[in-house]
Amino acid sequence: MQLYAINTGYFKLDGGAMFGVVPKVIWNKLCPADSNNLIDMAMRSLLIQDGNRLILIDNGIGDKQDAKFFGHYALHGEDSLDKSLHQYGFHRNDITDVILTHLHFDHCGGSIVKEGEKLLPAFKNATYWSNPTHWEWAVHPNAREKASFLKENILPIQESGQLQWIPDRENQSINETTSFTDNISIRFAKGHTASMMLPQINYKGKTIVFMADLLPMSAHIPLPYVMAYDMFPLTTLTEKQVFLEEAVANDFVLFFEHDPLHECGKLMNTEKGIRLEQTFALNIIG
Repeated sequence: MQLYAINTGYFKLDGGAMFGVVPKVIWNKLCPADSNNLIDMAMRSLLIQDGNRLILIDNGIGDKQDAKFFGHYALHGEDSLDKSLHQYGFHRNDITDVILTHLHFDHCGGSIVKEGEKLLPAFKNATYWSNPTHWEWAVHPNAREKASFLKENILPIQESGQLQWIPDRENQSINETTSFTDNISIRFAKGHTASMMLPQINYKGKTIVFMADLLPMSAHIPLPYVMAYDMFPLTTLTEKQVFLEEAVANDFVLFFEHDPLHECGKLMNTEKGIRLEQTFALNIIG
């Protein structure tokens, strides 16, 4: 097995929204905002080469929206999905599986490409993996979350016939896992959105957890640092506490999808609670 960090680009979101009730005087020291109160964020996917399978977790914002849409998010940087895959000798047609942690546009926009007037799977040889609870939530969105679920990113996946389910249980907690392969299992987190999936990988004697939007950046490790985007913030608070205690006890490696500076991190106990101990690049794990 081999893992690769796939950088699909950078964007910006409102810093206050990203840190909820935490005052700007605190979060601005961790993630400095620009004059519009926006902070830099990565869109970092994870590629897993496991036997004859090439598994991609999330795929960024894509490129099919119009300039007005992208203008809201200040896309920047030289990275792209295709460029990052090519760096490691891969093409999108090599991908066998795409795990979608959830269907917010910055996580799944690269799933579908526009060719003329047609919306087609970007990974034509891949199976796309979601779960029934989250899919139903996304295709019938509530008014608060509707802007994050774009039908052009979602419905063509099912129409292609390439969609399959990872089963979730209604009462499944954050510290329970569902097997996906011999080396990959799935945790379900329910505070950010319904049944968001957190892939967990056994790799070179380490346990690596793809944090998606439970901990979008290393700056979100303190318990009260919960995004205003979360549908159920008190659930997120509980999930963070349970997960962080397990992670520090078992020396998990956390893989951050949105941290603009840090790919991975490990945790430690302190007098103030669980905090970040160190950060490092994925490729140093060996």
